[in-house]
Amino acid sequence: MRNLFLILTATATLALHACSNDNDGPNEPKYPPVETEDPNTDYQPAFTGQTRGPGVRTTTKLDTTVITSSLTSPWGVKSLPDGRLLVTQKGGTMRIVTQTGTVSSPITGLPAVNANGQGGLLGLTLDPAFSTSRMVYWVFSENIAGGTVTAVAKGRLANDEKTIENATVIYRAIPAYNGTLHYGGRIVFDAQGNLFVSTGERSDLVTRPLAQSTTAALGKILRITKDGQPAPGNPAFGEGGLPELYTIGHRNPQGLAIHPVTGELWQAEHGPRGGDEINRIQAGKNFGWPTITYGIEYSGQKVGDGIQQKDGLEQPVYYWDPVVSPSGMTFYAGDRVPEWKNNLFIGALSGQHIVRLVIENNKVAGEERLLAGENQRFRDVTQGTDGALYAITDQGRLYRLDKAE
Repeated sequence: MRNLFLILTATATLALHACSNDNDGPNEPKYPPVETEDPNTDYQPAFTGQTRGPGVRTTTKLDTTVITSSLTSPWGVKSLPDGRLLVTQKGGTMRIVTQTGTVSSPITGLPAVNANGQGGLLGLTLDPAFSTSRMVYWVFSENIAGGTVTAVAKGRLANDEKTIENATVIYRAIPAYNGTLHYGGRIVFDAQGNLFVSTGERSDLVTRPLAQSTTAALGKILRITKDGQPAPGNPAFGEGGLPELYTIGHRNPQGLAIHPVTGELWQAEHGPRGGDEINRIQAGKNFGWPTITYGIEYSGQKVGDGIQQKDGLEQPVYYWDPVVSPSGMTFYAGDRVPEWKNNLFIGALSGQHIVRLVIENNKVAGEERLLAGENQRFRDVTQGTDGALYAITDQGRLYRLDKAE
């Protein structure tokens, strides 16, 4: 019966496209949702298109290249001004990869990481003035008294590119916890030159409620200066609220990206069993975890009261059930593939593909799965200086995805 429903849905969708294509204007043809597996729950979305949006397909002929397969658990990737890629590796080193696949020796001088579990050397970003300052900012899991923390550090890439000079830890997300999960770990600059940082709630039942606590930096989006201080203009979260907080109520946010037109911050976070989310981040908002979620516990039990909506708590722009495990992401701002303009690209870990989301009026108008046949856990995606997309995988690959010439 379910297969018959999918066939009828696909037929109806294609028929609708055939009837309406002439009036679609710039909109892409729509296909059945790319997700065909049964959901974990019978939870209902808050609005149409919040999950299992219509499928879309890139029509531009693409060229996919594996630049190298010799990285070791890469976690973050950014394009240097000359087109080479700076990569963090989970175990605690950085590497530079050329366009022809040459991988540098490990870059030394970084603080020690705790690479157990989901920890290690995580996301990174470059100073907007990197060409002159050579400053790099990164997130890592650090051992301190009481356990580990999500920490933020900065340092200068030496002229010989063999070391990070004057590496300094500028921020630690308290409290420390003796666990190895849910560090968050992405970092991006805003238009004012301040840093957005994502932190996880450290997974365990004892720390999970701290995502809702304004006196803890776990399960948050933070906004700090280059020196690790609370950024000017941050929202106030009441008496005792940490001044570095920007939003609260997150589970394990591993994706951050700035929209190239609006300048707004978008975020991806892991749900439990179901309930992966894409959120449009707005200052001072509460994104609900663990009070509301479209997922369930790994055991199959409901999370908390098993509710998905509550006044005062934000709804995700989009969610997945079953999960795809969204990680690093970027908006496409290039011209190489015009139909991708301002689309959101997200590395999917358990999903083993790159998610492409067409965003219209702050909602998802279409979803595509790219490189699904590669059988890779895609950890991060970035746009290069050449306008191509670059993606790294847990298995050690660096891909370039570009218009075929």
